Amino acid sequence: MKKVLFLALAAASFSFTACESKKEEAQEQVGENVKDAGEAKADAMENQADAVRDSADAKGEAIQDNADKMAPAATTTTTTTEVKK
Repeated sequence: MKKVLFLALAAASFSFTACESKKEEAQEQVGENVKDAGEAKADAMENQADAVRDSADAKGEAIQDNADKMAPAATTTTTTTEVKK
């Protein structure tokens, strides 16, 4: 009788352990999903930041190129004799 009772208790405790294990696995999966979603969001934000940076660089280069194409300002040269006067 004791053996039967012991085996029944052992089987019941294993079934509770199995349920707890399934709950634990589900929680771990939820945690993994949250981490994966956060990583995907961070990657998307990095890609957006790169696009903004590239756009700003291109605009800045275009402005500088246009400035380089402008006619240089008229410069006057002063000779040393004019300075001495």
